[in-house]
Amino acid sequence: MAKNDAEQPAEGGSKKKLIIIIAAVVVLLIGAGVGAFLFMGGEEEEISPEQEQAELEKQAKQVGPMVNIDTFIVNILDDEESRYLKAAITLELNTPEASMEVTERMAQIKDAILLLVGNKTFGELRDLQGKIQLRAELLNRINSILQNGKVKRIYFTDFVVQ
Repeated sequence: MAKNDAEQPAEGGSKKKLIIIIAAVVVLLIGAGVGAFLFMGGEEEEISPEQEQAELEKQAKQVGPMVNIDTFIVNILDDEESRYLKAAITLELNTPEASMEVTERMAQIKDAILLLVGNKTFGELRDLQGKIQLRAELLNRINSILQNGKVKRIYFTDFVVQ
């Protein structure tokens, strides 16, 4: 009788372990299935050449009108020596009408650029983060000048700090 009592709890514990193992395996299989589905992305639709051409044209249309701002040279702040920035900028606009407004307000835009850049230090402009920050500040400053259109992106086509 003592042997039967000792075997009873062992069987109950074994069943619990088996249920836990089966549940863990089921959860892992479900997770693997979901992961495989997301990774594979399902079936891809075949794109006809006409659809591909239409998509390329759509992407080309997303680029707005461009306006070049001539190369400019600005003294920048530095404690040790005289430094300057030579840069050229291209503005990508949201509408063709904005191009006309930028041309009309070019003096205001150049003034804003020169004042903003002239207050930057060599340390702020020499690394990538500084250039990205300058781009964001220029975008905000120029958009505050424009009333009808907006600048979508600013491209530095020339950028030399010396």
